Amino acid sequence: MVDAALRTHKFHDLSHFGLRISVGVLLIVHSLGKFDSGGASFFSSIGLPSEMAPLIGLLELIGGALLITGILTRIAASLLAMEMLTIMVYIKKLQSFSGKNGLELELLIFVIMLTVLVLGPGRISISHIMKKIPRFLQ
Repeated sequence: MVDAALRTHKFHDLSHFGLRISVGVLLIVHSLGKFDSGGASFFSSIGLPSEMAPLIGLLELIGGALLITGILTRIAASLLAMEMLTIMVYIKKLQSFSGKNGLELELLIFVIMLTVLVLGPGRISISHIMKKIPRFLQ
């Protein structure tokens, strides 16, 4: 019964909205560097094709915007979680938690994406307002 009362509380909706907004803005800002030549050269320096930089930038930009607006949040969260897991395992090779090549930012985003994936868009979202979007697409 405690869970049901907590889920209907206004602070639950606001905290869920704040979580989506903060990680969405973080991803959008983080994606902007991937659209210039510096992003392509960084991808080349870590052994990835430079053509992947704008594609990953688009994933982070569009995914962040979808998280902020609350549209297709589960799909965006699953794609972004897969990206963060790939970065942690293949790019940073699970070297250290903090410091140089640390996993802390990617791990934090990964856990937030899993949380959004489980919780869905919440009440403060366009998906909740429209109510015509099927639950699995929210």
